[in-house]
Amino acid sequence: PLKFPTELPIKVFGRNDAEFRAAVVEIIEKHYGKAYTLTEVESKQAAYVSLTITVRAESRAQIDAVYRDFVESERVLMAL
Repeated sequence: PLKFPTELPIKVFGRNDAEFRAAVVEIIEKHYGKAYTLTEVESKQAAYVSLTITVRAESRAQIDAVYRDFVESERVLMAL
């Protein structure tokens, strides 16, 4: 079980385009404000990108809410 608060890396996968990145940032900032770090890795052919966003999670409910928003987003292919 997680102990809160905790530093939590969230991986999000999608097409390598500005709309995907904007959608991910919008969702993260909705739940965590500007307090996050973001790194990205492109796929071999650069068609897809993996974003790793590290946040300081305060509760399980906060984590669940951000994952729900990722699942509902048309731009996000997968979130781990």
